[in-house]
Amino acid sequence: MSSRSNISQYQGLLERIVLCFLSTGPACFFLLINGILMFSLRSKPVFRYTCRYILLYNLLVADTAQLIVTQVLFLLAVGRVKITYAVCGTITTMANLTAGISPLTLVIMTLERYVAVCYPLRHASIVNIKNTVVAIIAAWAVSTLNNVTRNLFLIEYPYEKFGKVLMKDYCTNIGWIPDSLCDDYDRAYNAVVFVSASITVISSYTGVVIAAKAASTDKASALKARKTLLLHLVQLFLSLAYTLYYPLLSALAKTVQRIVFVWVQNVIYVLFIVLPRCLTSLIYGLRDQTVRPVLLHYLFCRWKLSVEPATC
Repeated sequence: MSSRSNISQYQGLLERIVLCFLSTGPACFFLLINGILMFSLRSKPVFRYTCRYILLYNLLVADTAQLIVTQVLFLLAVGRVKITYAVCGTITTMANLTAGISPLTLVIMTLERYVAVCYPLRHASIVNIKNTVVAIIAAWAVSTLNNVTRNLFLIEYPYEKFGKVLMKDYCTNIGWIPDSLCDDYDRAYNAVVFVSASITVISSYTGVVIAAKAASTDKASALKARKTLLLHLVQLFLSLAYTLYYPLLSALAKTVQRIVFVWVQNVIYVLFIVLPRCLTSLIYGLRDQTVRPVLLHYLFCRWKLSVEPATC
C-alpha cells in the first residue's frame, strides 16, 4: 500500500510538472515577443510620438500584465497552492483590471482608424497625443471603476478574516467573491462592453466602406483601414474570451473525470487566455510596415536600423 501511495504521489507530481511546462512554455515565449515589441515601440521617436503606436503600446502593456497575472493564477491552481483571501483578491483584481483594458483600447483604436479615413483633414487635430492620453486614462478609469464595483459585493463579508484565513480552494474570481449577484453583474458588464464595442467597430467599418466609395477618398488607405477594423473585431472576440474560461471549467468539472479535466483545463487556458493575449504582437508587429523591420531587428539581435519619423 505504501509503494502504491508513493507511485501515485510521484505520478501526480509528474503530471503537475508537465502541465506547468505546457502552459508556461507558450506563455514565456509570447511574453518575450511582447517584451521585444514593447521595447521596439519605445526605441524610436516615430513610435513614441505617433498616436496609434501609443495606443498599441497601452494595449501591449495591459495584455502582457494580464498574461503574467493569469499565468501566476494557473500555476497556483495546478500546484494546488492555497493562499489567503487578501492575496487572492489582490491578484484577481489586477487580472480583472488588465483584462478590461483590451476591449476598451480596441474601441479607441477603431475610432482612430475611422477618423483617419473619413476625416483625414481633421485627423491631426482630433487624434493628437493629448487626446490619446486622455482616452487611455479614461479606459483605465472605466476598468478601475468596474473592479471597485465588483469588490463592493464583499461588504457583507468579515474583512478581518481575509488576511488570515486560507481559501478552501485555489484562487479564482469565483472563489474570491462567492456571490451570485457578482456573477450577474459580471455577465451584465461584459455584455454591455461587448455590445457597445461591437457596435462601434461595425459602425466604423460601415463608415469606412461608405467613405471608400467617395472619389476624394484614398482607396488604398480605406482598404487597409477596413482590414484593420476587421482585425479589431476579431481581437475583440478574443479579448473577451477570458469571460468563458471559468464557466467552461465549472461545467467540465461536473461532467468529466479528473484526469481528463486537468488536461482539458490546460488546453482551454492556452486557447482562451494565452493565445488572445499574444495575437496583438503578431498582428501588429508583423503586419505594420513600420513596426515590422524594427521588431525583426531586435528579435534577431541586429542593433543597427533606422526608421523614418512620422507624426500623428
